[in-house]
Amino acid sequence: MRKNNKQSFSNKVYAVVKKIPKGKTLSYKQVATKAGNPAAARAVGTLMRKNYDENIPCHRVVRSDGKIGQYNRGGPQRKMELLMEERYAYERR
Repeated sequence: MRKNNKQSFSNKVYAVVKKIPKGKTLSYKQVATKAGNPAAARAVGTLMRKNYDENIPCHRVVRSDGKIGQYNRGGPQRKMELLMEERYAYERR
């Protein structure tokens, strides 16, 4: 039964992250809260670290202390580049 709960939380996390619009970010804790478990920020980080689905914009999830955090597809520098590109595109609209 625990496995089903874990899968359910994972699906909720991915659904929350999919809804983060370009030019915006949420913290790992905010994502965990929206997915139903405010104490699971680290679990969100683990899910994002293992995510390679391009439809889930894990680069839009950042640390709550203002730091960018890691990115599994190029490191923190690539994550920042993607966020800056999206912010620029969003602000130009």
